[in-house]
Amino acid sequence: MNSIDLTPLYRTTIGFDRMAALINSALSSDPIPSGYPPYNIEMLNNCEYSITLAVAGFSQDDIDIQVENGLLTIKGEKESTDNEQSKLLYQGIANRSFERRFNLAEYVEVTSADMKDGLLTVHLKKEIPEAMKPKRIEISVNKKEAIEHKK
Repeated sequence: MNSIDLTPLYRTTIGFDRMAALINSALSSDPIPSGYPPYNIEMLNNCEYSITLAVAGFSQDDIDIQVENGLLTIKGEKESTDNEQSKLLYQGIANRSFERRFNLAEYVEVTSADMKDGLLTVHLKKEIPEAMKPKRIEISVNKKEAIEHKK
């Protein structure tokens, strides 16, 4: 199954074009995603999240974090340290480049990133603009009924 027909969904929804694009991109992406580096996504409270990646062996200079059009991209490139004097007998620590991408929901912004003990943590916050928050609309009565009501 390469595609899903979302036409019936469009009949009853408005403004969910981005959701359809996310579904299509998820279905068309690599069927066997790389598990490197491992990561956690944590919900700290209703509007704050964090993504933690295990990046042992990488320094801050080796990692690049970018956000563009709702897509958070974290890249790690480590220069090879081929040293002719030493030979690895066994390599269990992955020393390879990586790229992880995360689709961010609307109004989710990256606030900061820090690295400690081989863990890179990216902090995210969802801030809905005041104009987009739900507001209560009062129902007014006809002026004629209001005058009669006052009497």
